[in-house]
Amino acid sequence: MRPVTLVLGGASSGKSAHAEKLIEAGFGTHWEGATYIATAHAGDAEMIDRIRRHQERRGERWQTVEEPMALAFAIAKHASPDRPVLVDCLTLWITNVMLADRDPDKETQHLVDTLAGLAGPVVFVANEVGLGIVPMNPLARTFRDCAGHLNQAIAEAANRVRFIAAGLPLTLKDDLKNHG
Repeated sequence: MRPVTLVLGGASSGKSAHAEKLIEAGFGTHWEGATYIATAHAGDAEMIDRIRRHQERRGERWQTVEEPMALAFAIAKHASPDRPVLVDCLTLWITNVMLADRDPDKETQHLVDTLAGLAGPVVFVANEVGLGIVPMNPLARTFRDCAGHLNQAIAEAANRVRFIAAGLPLTLKDDLKNHG
């Protein structure tokens, strides 16, 4: 299995920027580019502007692939030893899965199963949504639970897990030193 990293944190905590730096640092001066798999729908002006700012920050060395649903397929297709993949973000992806009335547990398992056969490294970005109060309505609680189960499954399969708070990384797991 190729290295898998999960970068967790709250909204606007610096998760995406940290994930990008991990990829750039991991490939040093030999880094020619990476594939950024975006799971967001650009549904309104604010989201369009947010996506534009992310793209400008990344620059031209990043190829963007928009894939809101078939995430496992997109990762398998684009991961290669010389071109890492960054997925931003799992939380939006699980939202898309739920809105499409697909089974979040099956989709999560399919994604985890795909990781074992990857040809190259992947870095996932996800929101940690379980640190707040218990939501008042059933849909919000179901979403929180599905996102939490997804994060746990990816964290278990990952070689490295980082939690970002206020732009500062905290390493929760680092098995990359044992990765051959």
